[in-house]
This record gives sequence, structure tokens and C-alpha cells, in this order.
Amino acid sequence: MRLTDPEKYFNYFRMSPTIFNELLNIVGPLIEKQHVVRKPIPARTRLEVTLRWLASGDSMTSLSYAFRIAQCTLSQIIPETCQAIWISLQEKVMIDPTEENWNTIARDFEAICQFPNCIGAIDGKHVIIQAPPRSSSCYYNYKGNHSINLLAVSDAKNRFVIVDIGAEGRQSDGGVFENSGLPYILETNALHIPLPRRLNDTDLEFPYVLLGDEAFPLSTYMMRPYPRSGRLNISRKIFNYRLSRARRTVECAFGILVARWRIYRQPIIANTSTVVKAVQATIVLHNF
Repeated sequence: MRLTDPEKYFNYFRMSPTIFNELLNIVGPLIEKQHVVRKPIPARTRLEVTLRWLASGDSMTSLSYAFRIAQCTLSQIIPETCQAIWISLQEKVMIDPTEENWNTIARDFEAICQFPNCIGAIDGKHVIIQAPPRSSSCYYNYKGNHSINLLAVSDAKNRFVIVDIGAEGRQSDGGVFENSGLPYILETNALHIPLPRRLNDTDLEFPYVLLGDEAFPLSTYMMRPYPRSGRLNISRKIFNYRLSRARRTVECAFGILVARWRIYRQPIIANTSTVVKAVQATIVLHNF
């Protein structure tokens, strides 16, 4: 497929041969094994089987037939490769928290969504998993599934900026946010967010904020819509519309993520640590 049918290759691995080779050059040194007694499985094959698992959501038994690799070997290759993808791409594709980068994100939100001083849209997503052994109802969510939480902040171009992965599915988005440590680093400005600035030549200074839905608390660094009621005046309705228009970027980011990596379309049959590594890998691959 790599040489004769690039379209099918893209559909199979969710990336073109050129992008795959670029990714292999980055990740390859971390997953290449030494030839000691037996000839090791090549780094290319290790990356291919991992991408296919993420792209299809097939069981490791099914992949073992397709790639002619023992299931017990795949259960080691896939987590190792997912972790290598996260380690090698994290610094390359995730934002460096500097004032210049935050200002760039804010300008994008103002140009695309007409919402000033926004440094990201925040929301949570349930990643459906098979119930872990002896987990009781810890991972059981309100939708009736077992899951872990993916809390993410995206920019105006649907790229993930900040992620928190692995919280138990029974927690709400607001609870995951409070326990993630993100409020602390926002309050202490460990992310080097720019200082408040004046808008439209007014005397009032407005801080840079994240945009969330009703699940998140209102604060100096978090903006949420006015409560839905029949008593909203026209200005508040317009504000809610503008906020929702900007906040949908994170929803679009989740939609693109799920459409490309079909592992999210069904319960992931793996232990919790492997699921977390798989989500980390898809996040950086999404940005990549």
C-alpha cells in the first residue's frame, strides 16, 4: 500500500507515508531493539502495529493475526510505543507556556471567534474502557459506562494545549478540574499568562481567561456562560452565544480526535495504564 495505493495506506494508518516516515525518524531511536540472540521486531513494524491499534480499535488478538506477532508480544510493544510517541513528540507539538504564545492564541480566538483575551477552551471527555478488575463503581460514569476522563484545553485552531488524563469516570468535569492541579498553576501564574489589558479603549482591565461550560467554576481565570433561564436580556444572550461559539473549538478538537483514531469508538480493552498511554499518544499525534 505504501508504494501502490497511498489512499488506502492513509486510511489504514491515518497518516500518509511521508508523515509516517517523519514520525518513524523521531520515534524510531526509542523503540529500536538491539540484536542479541534473536532478530528483534523492527521499529517500523512496532510503530505500524501501534498506529493500526489506535486507528482501528481492534483487539490485540486480531492484530496478532494481521501482523503475525504473538499476542503477548503485542501487549508489550503497544504500550512501549505509545509511551515513546508521547515522550518524543510532547515537547515538539505541545505549546511552550510563554507570554508570546498565549498572546498568539488570544489573537487567534479574537480573529476567528471574535472573543478577546481567550487563551483556550476547556472541556472533558469520557474515554470508554472495559471495567478494570476489582474497581467497583470508581470508573462508572453517569452515562452508564466505565471510563477515564480526558480534560483538555484547546486553542482556536483545534490543537490541544493542556491535557489531564486518567481521572476516574465517576468524577464530573468540575471535579476533575479541581483535582488536576490546573487551578493552582493558574492562580500562581506558573504558565506565564499575560497581565490583564484594556479592551476597546476602556478604563477597565480584563484578564486572560479559559472558556468553559456550566460544569466549571466562575473565577478570574475561567469564564462560563450566564445561567440558562427565561430572564436573560439580549446582551447576556449575545455573550452566551459568543462564548459558546469560541468554546466549541474544544468540541471540534474532540470530534477530529475521535474521527481519526477509532479506538475511541468502542470500549478499550486494556489495563488502565495502557489506556492512559494510548490517549497520550493520540493527543500528540493529533497535534503532530
